[in-house]
Amino acid sequence: MATDTRPPSSPGLPRSHAAVAPPASNDDPTTLLDRPEPPGRRAGRGAARTAVVVALAILVAVAGAGVAGVSYLQGRLEAGIERIGDPFTEIADRPVSTPRTVVEADGAAVTLPPPVNILILGSDSRISAGDPSSWTAGAQRTDAIMLAQVSGDRKSLTIMSIPRDSWVPIPGHGTAKINAAFSWGGPTLMIQTVEQLTGVRIDHFAVADFESFSELTDELGGVEIRLEQPLAVDGVTLDEGTHLLDGAQALTYARERYNVPGGDFGRVQRQQNWMRGIMRAIFDRDVLTDPARLMSTLEAVTRSLSLDDGLTIARMRDLAISARELRPDSVRFITAPYIGTGWSPDGKQSIVLLDEPALRTVTTAFAEDRIGEYLAEHPAAAPALGGYVP
Repeated sequence: MATDTRPPSSPGLPRSHAAVAPPASNDDPTTLLDRPEPPGRRAGRGAARTAVVVALAILVAVAGAGVAGVSYLQGRLEAGIERIGDPFTEIADRPVSTPRTVVEADGAAVTLPPPVNILILGSDSRISAGDPSSWTAGAQRTDAIMLAQVSGDRKSLTIMSIPRDSWVPIPGHGTAKINAAFSWGGPTLMIQTVEQLTGVRIDHFAVADFESFSELTDELGGVEIRLEQPLAVDGVTLDEGTHLLDGAQALTYARERYNVPGGDFGRVQRQQNWMRGIMRAIFDRDVLTDPARLMSTLEAVTRSLSLDDGLTIARMRDLAISARELRPDSVRFITAPYIGTGWSPDGKQSIVLLDEPALRTVTTAFAEDRIGEYLAEHPAAAPALGGYVP
């Protein structure tokens, strides 16, 4: 696998696309933000991407399954969620979401509600995502950064992963890796950074700590994933092919760092692949018809979340009811367009270089609630999760 090569005449960014190495593993322990995780850590950092998406998927099922005692269930689920307050109040000059008008088959013009945009982070678990009071500047990273949009017509969900090492402007701090925003300024600065980068208004914010997230996979009876290369877990090696992975195996699959084609970019696709497998399992198995199992699954999701005050269980329920036509095949997984990897101006940090013109086009489609149509017309506009993942 190719690795980054610093330009010999300058420690700064590559001068052309030709100077940019192909996607590679990105593990330089050169700064706090690159410090390796403690030995033996089994936290499911990649699984953090799935939290709110899975919760919404399950709540869609609840809305469609007619589970009795909704208020009682809401109370139990709400009790397991940590609240982080309102991270939006201190942000000025925010993007504006505007309703979209579409023309239906009969020629009638219909104004849709704005899309719902949720910024989801996965904590690296040096601090607990479930204890917001422990968040201090410089004390945490975020390994997973994902912008999830439920379309205005509530019929599709688009999930865009932003590589953690993307080199972007951070308000008040110059240019740095995007995951530094959370370390330096918590949820508010992270929201500011993503809104500034994308021009998309963030409606809700979530942080997930998924050290125990493998329990959800086990709760579902495992997740079916096709392996394109052998996977070694606890002394057992799974050969290439389709396997029903348990929680520990799925964590290893999503977190493997050194033998993944494409390095961190490959890890993003594996994380998305696991998410897709979980969502399929939720819809395809008996979870929806077994109230006890459904509640247990919901609780496994919600007890690992920290959410902004506005993203209540009631709000999620209402969103789920309006999106009850949503199914796994109407969910799109993409990654923010990138050129490749390079080096920071001081030559010390391996970074991801985003393809700014392509990103601007994709995020404009996000902001205008037409990302689904845009991706259908331009399937190569952003790296997308395919049928098989390396």
